[in-house]
This record gives sequence, C-alpha cells and structure tokens, in this order.
Amino acid sequence: MALDVHPRAAMQILRHSQISVTMNIYSEVPSEETRKALKKLGDRLDS
Repeated sequence: MALDVHPRAAMQILRHSQISVTMNIYSEVPSEETRKALKKLGDRLDS
C-alpha cells in the first residue's frame, strides 16, 4: 500500500487467491527504515 499499488494488482502479482490474504499481509504502513530499504531495492532493480 505504501508503494501506491492497487490491492487487486498486488493480489495478481503475488498470486493470492483471495484479496483478504493480500490485505492482511500487506496493508500495514511500513516503518521509515522499511521505506528506505524498499527504495534502495527499487533503485537497484531499475538499473
């Protein structure tokens, strides 16, 4: 959710059969350290 990805898109990417699974796992707001780590990972994957 912090990456502004629609929950249904995340559900399809992650291959969850139910939206409730996606929402229960990925709907928490991550800490600042998690955001920084995800940004670094995203930057690395883009290059």
